[in-house]
Amino acid sequence: MTLTITPLPLTPEAFAPFGDVLDTTGAPDKMINQGLCGRYHDRATLDFSDGQAGISIFDAEARSLPLTLDMVERHPDGSQAFIPISRAPYLVVVAPDAGGQPGTPVAFIAQPGQGVNYHRNTWHGVCAPLSDQGQFAVIDRIGTGPNLQEHWFKEEIRIEKP
Repeated sequence: MTLTITPLPLTPEAFAPFGDVLDTTGAPDKMINQGLCGRYHDRATLDFSDGQAGISIFDAEARSLPLTLDMVERHPDGSQAFIPISRAPYLVVVAPDAGGQPGTPVAFIAQPGQGVNYHRNTWHGVCAPLSDQGQFAVIDRIGTGPNLQEHWFKEEIRIEKP
């Protein structure tokens, strides 16, 4: 049996159970740099059990829909924020926890200018830019010990075009 998922638009309300949407919706919290730059302040809840926050750059190959979802991962010791450097849409896949395993996945299409911050322990898919190779600034836990759990699906899960 194949589970088919159609991505939804990425909104703060729909994504709230899994993390934070990072974007510039609404008025800035503060104007800075002589009034020429809007600051959208403190948009993500970073959560680390130990270690420290680090910034990495991910360079991901483009994907296309339909796509087969075969694996999700999570990070038990820290949240993980993805801020796109490229201005292109990308696929965001998350799943609720169901007793230590991922539940039914949910997919979103992030538009240019939208980033995401996955809460600690949130099952999520891998970087999946949808038009061109995509680069992301990633803010996550840097520390000792394993901070990655992977789950490989036994059933086929297909993500179709909206």
